[in-house]
Amino acid sequence: MSTQSDWPRNRLLLALPPADLQQLMPELEQIRCEREQVLMDADSPLDHVFFPDNGVVSVVAVYADGSVIEAATIGREGCTSVQAIFGATTSSVRLLVQIPGSATRMSRATFTRVMDSMPSFHSLMYANAQAFLEQVLVSVACNGAHSLKQRLARWLLMMRDRGDDDVLRISQTLLAEMLGVHRPSITNAARELERAGLIERGRWQVTILNRPALVAASCECYQLVRERISFHLPKTYA
Repeated sequence: MSTQSDWPRNRLLLALPPADLQQLMPELEQIRCEREQVLMDADSPLDHVFFPDNGVVSVVAVYADGSVIEAATIGREGCTSVQAIFGATTSSVRLLVQIPGSATRMSRATFTRVMDSMPSFHSLMYANAQAFLEQVLVSVACNGAHSLKQRLARWLLMMRDRGDDDVLRISQTLLAEMLGVHRPSITNAARELERAGLIERGRWQVTILNRPALVAASCECYQLVRERISFHLPKTYA
């Protein structure tokens, strides 16, 4: 377990009353999350719940042919608790590190015990589940209603919100997988945003140059997701 004075940095954990967080500390472990690391795979034992301290984790659906598509993203405002809340012991999704960083890990056994014994933790986990479901519902509608350029702008903005860094260390190949399109399609959409002066593409990274203009280029789903997550998690999502 880390002894750093500034850990944990996950805002969901920090929203707990200080005494409750202190009680949890012996059960928490800090881990490093590397780019494209699989924290948990589909159909594998659901042994842990992860609370990102920084960086971003994607919740990814995996199909029989090996293709994947992103269902939601989780950053410092939340955690990967939704399946554990409902008693699942096997994961139905892949947890893939999109933006590297660190996370706080808790065993599922501890999570289940604390859900039953700590009211503040129980309330936060259900609020997180509601925020997560709101994100999934909006994302499903967005995928069918808006252009790839709008969806790409929304995705980049959501990554930016989680890290406060205009440089997003992500490849265009992985972007294409997450948005469920072929690489040439994501290249064309990113090129349009670059030509407009909104982003700059590099090897293994995309830099946001003009956030207000990127918000304007995105669809209304970006602000809608922000508002809904903020409603459920007012202390964790800014």
